[in-house]
Amino acid sequence: MQPKVPHQAQTVSCCKLGNDLLMRTLTYQKAAAEAIMQVMEEDDRVFLIGEGVDNVTGVYGHVLPAYKKFGPKRVIDSPISENGLTGFCIGAALDGLRPILIHQRNDFMLLAMDQMMNQAAKLRYISDGKHSVPLTVLSFVARKLGEGAQHSQSLQAVLSSFPGIKLCMPGSAYDVKGMIMAAIAEEEPTIILEHRSLFTDSGEVPVEPYKTPQKARIVLTGSDLTIVGMSVDLVAIHDAALESKRRGVSVEVIDVRWLRPLDVATIVASVEKTGRLLIVDSSWQMYGLSSEIITSVCERGVDCFKAPPQRIGLPDVPCPASQYLVKHYYPGARQIEHIALDMMETR
Repeated sequence: MQPKVPHQAQTVSCCKLGNDLLMRTLTYQKAAAEAIMQVMEEDDRVFLIGEGVDNVTGVYGHVLPAYKKFGPKRVIDSPISENGLTGFCIGAALDGLRPILIHQRNDFMLLAMDQMMNQAAKLRYISDGKHSVPLTVLSFVARKLGEGAQHSQSLQAVLSSFPGIKLCMPGSAYDVKGMIMAAIAEEEPTIILEHRSLFTDSGEVPVEPYKTPQKARIVLTGSDLTIVGMSVDLVAIHDAALESKRRGVSVEVIDVRWLRPLDVATIVASVEKTGRLLIVDSSWQMYGLSSEIITSVCERGVDCFKAPPQRIGLPDVPCPASQYLVKHYYPGARQIEHIALDMMETR
């Protein structure tokens, strides 16, 4: 069992669910920190490295428990050299270690694209499987006033377009722990994009280690319309779905979670039931994940559409820094609800 959407919790509780699985309420950030800590305790091949990881904030608190226990030998501060640092981690992974590389903003990963996509993503293929690169890259997306054009991008479409890379976007406290643990166990380079707006959201998280499967998750079940989203947009999608329900529209909400590999089958099964598909993407609409998902569904011969598929993404401009403009930049629940209701009128 896991929370349907990120939510605020004021208390911490423990309970046992299912097969005596001990659960308690954790924030998204604490769940991520616990995942890193548990993996490092279990496997001494795992180390963490990045620019400023020894800072007093511990990368938004993510690495503080690990740094306190393991110190600078396994939580390593690095020079400001994204491409060189990524190359170092690739070499360590080829040598049998399992590095966790932190880029504190996914915008800065553009400086490491040569190492990530020309080296890490291809080495297993060009070596005919003789070499693997078990590298986990943990990075963050910001959506705050004043972040501006160079610090607020959500680059999942760019980063997931290369074969040989896996990429996930945890949307809940439960998933962020499970996805970090799943990524570190991978033999292929895996990118985790966390959204900073989710750090204080809470949900039930098992005490024990676990791995989130590489499949989409049905957050809400419905019969009239399928809405697919990821990460922070799940909050607005959930609110829109509840309001649509009050207006008589039954919405099924799917969290794709893993963007590569992409679980198209779960989406297809939902669309075959509802006949309508709306994608909400936290990046630009043009050349985004929404296009890939709609195309993938249509290519599988879905012929039950009761309305043309629709998509919502960011406008085709960089993010403004102005607080008066940025509030109109990101999609919200009212926009999602408006399009959902419009789709119900199309026959």
